[in-house]
Order: sequence, then structure tokens, then C-alpha cells
Amino acid sequence: MSVFASFGISGSALTAQRLRMDVLAGNVANSETTRTPDGGPYRRAEVVFAPIRAPQRLGSTKRPESPTTGVAVSQIIADAGEPKQVYDPGHPDADASGYVAYPNIDVVTEMTNLLSAVRSYEANVTVLNITKATAQRALEIGRA
Repeated sequence: MSVFASFGISGSALTAQRLRMDVLAGNVANSETTRTPDGGPYRRAEVVFAPIRAPQRLGSTKRPESPTTGVAVSQIIADAGEPKQVYDPGHPDADASGYVAYPNIDVVTEMTNLLSAVRSYEANVTVLNITKATAQRALEIGRA
């Protein structure tokens, strides 16, 4: 694997994890949002990753499947779970029975997922820095 391929893989992971962190932060920020422009409570969003595959060369007989050259966000899906029903007849979004539909978001779970995304981001920064240092050292050796 070349140095540039390592940069590409780590770079794609940084981009994907950054988007994941943004989505998770949005989930936490909207954990009490009972009304959205679409109607109803906020729906928890989840990021789905997919591998980026190298394009297959024409006439290549090497492998039927191309190697993975990174990761990308394939989609962001909304949670299909039912919202939490909380009895609060004085709330402006309460239904006729006095219940308010709140997002089905567990803030502790979201924060745990956010911590995981931050650690993944940091790991990819470390890989990027080590790859850069290795490439710089190889250039210095080449000059000698």
C-alpha cells in the first residue's frame, strides 16, 4: 500500500467520523424537541458507513472484488421507533389525552456513541501523522 493510499483511507475515515459526530450531536441537541417542521417529535438519526472500493481495471483478472480504499457515509437514516409518550397536559404539544410525544433518544447512549466517534477520529489522525512522519523520514534518507 502506498503512502498516498494511506492518506486517502485515513482522510475518508476522518470525513465519515466527523459527519457521524455532527449527527450524534444533533441527536443530543434535539433530545427534547417535540415539534419539527415535518410534524411530530424529532427522529433520532443514525449514520451508515460503506466501504469505498477501488475501481476495477479493464481487462483485469486479478480479483473479482476490488480492495477497500476507504470508508464513506452511505446514508443517514431516521429511527423508525415509536416516540416516548409523557403525560404533560399543560405542554403546548400535548394531545387530547394530555400526552406529549418526545424523541426516543437515550442521551447516555448518544454520548457513548459520540465518544466512540471521537476516539475513531483521533485514531485516524494518529495514523495520518505517523504516515506523514514516515514519508518525511524516507525523503530524508533519500537525500543522504
